[in-house]
Amino acid sequence: MRRGFSIWLCPTEVDRARLLDNSARIRRARTISAASIAATLVLFVPEYGWWTVLLFGIVAANLATLDWRCARAARPQVHIAASIVLIQAVLAVAAIASGGPDSLMLPWIILPTAFSAARFRGTVVVADVTLGIALMLGVTLGVSAGEAWRHPEGLLVTAVLMISITAIVYVLSAAEVEQRGEAVLDHLTGLLNRTSLLRRFEELTEQAALTNEPISLVVLDIDRFKAINDEQGHARGDAVLRDVAYEVRKQLRSFELVYRLGGEEFLVVLPGTTLNEATAVAERLRSTLEQALPGGLAVTASFGVAGAVGAGARFDDLFADADAALYRAKDRGRNRVEIAARPPDGPLALAA
Repeated sequence: MRRGFSIWLCPTEVDRARLLDNSARIRRARTISAASIAATLVLFVPEYGWWTVLLFGIVAANLATLDWRCARAARPQVHIAASIVLIQAVLAVAAIASGGPDSLMLPWIILPTAFSAARFRGTVVVADVTLGIALMLGVTLGVSAGEAWRHPEGLLVTAVLMISITAIVYVLSAAEVEQRGEAVLDHLTGLLNRTSLLRRFEELTEQAALTNEPISLVVLDIDRFKAINDEQGHARGDAVLRDVAYEVRKQLRSFELVYRLGGEEFLVVLPGTTLNEATAVAERLRSTLEQALPGGLAVTASFGVAGAVGAGARFDDLFADADAALYRAKDRGRNRVEIAARPPDGPLALAA
């Protein structure tokens, strides 16, 4: 169930890239917004009491730990979506306790909803707007239906603002994502391409240096792909590439990234994964492709694996080691996994 929900939140590589990139970009705006609300709540204390500040403490604790939780989560999109819903719910409770239809806190429900538009695709944003409006209806009609019907102005204005602001944020974000997708996506397979690789790897290496966690690379190359194009035609070759991309993506967790480097070569980036674990991933991918019949053909692939720890994770070195291991796999008969000959920096055990 949870895996299905996470895929609904981020079904494609573009959706994942949008989520991770924009989460970092809106961090400052999120902090400014939270600080403004905190200052306002302090001013509200004489009228409402300290309970409003305590409620804000729940939101602050959630936001303060969100990046930490996402960095360590297999499905960061679930944590981000849950965070948005939690903030909406806390603000709804605050609005109920401060007057319902007359609450000055009612419009604040707009904020987490608008932030979701900078992170998620349209279907998710529509669902979040629907939830936001449902919460506002609960806050107003649930507390004092008569007052809400007699004076619906606050509810209507807040709902219109929520829809309008969220739509503006989504359109601007979607335009950026579309432009980015043109630059970083491989149009045949739908995977990220080499253009997006180095920037993302720089972010991962910075994180690894801070946490002293491992990063591993898996390079894979479809065996005898030229013969497929020559004997079966390029259309069948394209079908093989699409199916291989699909099977590889299906076997990976949401924070594990796969790129098409060009031709029949792919790269899998495994943050937080030791060399032993990466070797197991590569073997699982090898077995999956051998059984999947990509493009309706008996297709195999060869794999090279390399890993490093913390500040020792440098892309050029890792890629060179993984690529050398890949060529050993080709020389030793194809359809196999080989590990980098050079041991990784740091206390990272090699697979037996």
